[in-house]
Amino acid sequence: MKRGSKGAAANARKIFVISGISGAGKSQALKAFEDLGFFCVDNLPVALLKGFTALMEESRNWRLVALGMDIREGRLIETLPQVLGRLKRRGIDYRILFLEASDAAIIQRFSETRHRHPLGLKLPEAIREERRRLVPIKAIADKVIDTSTMTLGELKEAVSATLELSRPREMTLSAVSFGYKYGLPIDADIVMDVRFLPNPNYVPGLRRKTGLDAPVKRYIMALPEAREFLKKYLDLISALIPQYMKEGKSYLTVAVGCTGGRHRSVCLTHLLAQELKKKGHPVQEFHRDVRR
Repeated sequence: MKRGSKGAAANARKIFVISGISGAGKSQALKAFEDLGFFCVDNLPVALLKGFTALMEESRNWRLVALGMDIREGRLIETLPQVLGRLKRRGIDYRILFLEASDAAIIQRFSETRHRHPLGLKLPEAIREERRRLVPIKAIADKVIDTSTMTLGELKEAVSATLELSRPREMTLSAVSFGYKYGLPIDADIVMDVRFLPNPNYVPGLRRKTGLDAPVKRYIMALPEAREFLKKYLDLISALIPQYMKEGKSYLTVAVGCTGGRHRSVCLTHLLAQELKKKGHPVQEFHRDVRR
């Protein structure tokens, strides 16, 4: 346990639960909270959360608290949403910050640090299993931060911004492209299949490009059915967002799939993300299979 020495005023009690994918930067996020004056506890067992919050309520000093809770807990981490639900019924308010990163970024970080994944499996398999186990926590998070391309300074800025979270929760969107041949994204809430469009993979000069390249974009968006799909899908997502928020959902993953996840789905996911950003929604864009 460690106590921060400077930062936010202690008039109001603030509790943050920091969770997310191994290698996404949870330790760095906790250090940022510590710098902001928070009492930080890393790897707190779920079983001790009830007792810890009881002690915190009795203490005048523990007004600002950040708790790191993740897959190192083992399968008990999957019970965290239920435990947090009981805390809420006791009137204890909290915020959940979930850190995410692409598979490629996580693999690179583990390679650089030579750390072993907490699950003890081969890295690609461990990442898939960890994502599966953490889906319920990610679904109730107040804020999801994708650190794939973030510097340490940018992560600290994101953490600072998180302190301003207030009810009602904001809806964070994740737009994901994928290839059906590699399976559905496990955390997808809405999935759309664009294999009805002609495949650029069979067009000379386009096969080795991706949906982020201008020639592929021009080819796809020259198709009337592609333009119509994008408009109608954007209208659908825009109409559904307020409904999901009404039900208390704070994070929505919208997935678009094609055969290999390199051309059609990538192009349309990118354009969908851009249009949603124009509408003022916080959107994270992720192309799962574009480099396969």
